[in-house]
Amino acid sequence: MAITFLTAEWRNLIFANYAIDRHVLEPLVPFGTELDEFNGVCYGSLVGFYFQRVKLFGAIAVPFHQEFEEFNLRFYVRRKTKNGWQRGVVFVKEIVPKFAITMVAKTLYGEPYATHPMRHSWQQEGNAQQIQYEWKVGSDWNHIRVRADRAGHSLVPDSEEAFITEHYWGYTHRSTLRGDEGRTSEYEVVHPQWSIFTVQDYSVNCDISTLYGAIFSPFFEPAPHSVFLADGSAVTIKSGASMRG
Repeated sequence: MAITFLTAEWRNLIFANYAIDRHVLEPLVPFGTELDEFNGVCYGSLVGFYFQRVKLFGAIAVPFHQEFEEFNLRFYVRRKTKNGWQRGVVFVKEIVPKFAITMVAKTLYGEPYATHPMRHSWQQEGNAQQIQYEWKVGSDWNHIRVRADRAGHSLVPDSEEAFITEHYWGYTHRSTLRGDEGRTSEYEVVHPQWSIFTVQDYSVNCDISTLYGAIFSPFFEPAPHSVFLADGSAVTIKSGASMRG
């Protein structure tokens, strides 16, 4: 039986999407899953967004930890089940400004969290909105920001935006002491389809080498394949299967 271990709202999600060589991602693919592609491309997404109304187990609101920014690098996988394919994400690293969140996520769930100073700004001007997230790496502030339309539109079926946002499962590699392929933890992220806002202009400044390793750097030097903004929604995160190699 699935257990709800977190409810929250995710708001104003910026997605900057890059093509990454599958040979770079394959060593990070958790046991029991395989890389997922869109039109033959393996994507990695830099994602900035805001957590609100966070509650553990759907009921426990922890003081001073109910609202915060997150920035992450994720890529896309899928798992074959008796009911068909489950499409999910794997995180290379997730950055938040709260040390307690990092400790809980790493210790209990094996998620690759890190703590950095963070800040954000949201502004509306006429028919446009400006959304920005910043995180500090060493002494430098990195950022991801967009200027986007204020009027959104529904997801287009089979579009790149649909592929990026409609991966409703998460997969985490959990190492074991047996010397085998380890264990994969699965969780389900439940939310409605998000509205998409066309981006007029954007800027991405991220120290890829320091955060994720030099092997990733060449794939983030060109401009992203696409950048878009999603409005977000309430989300529920539920436990899933556990797979062992």
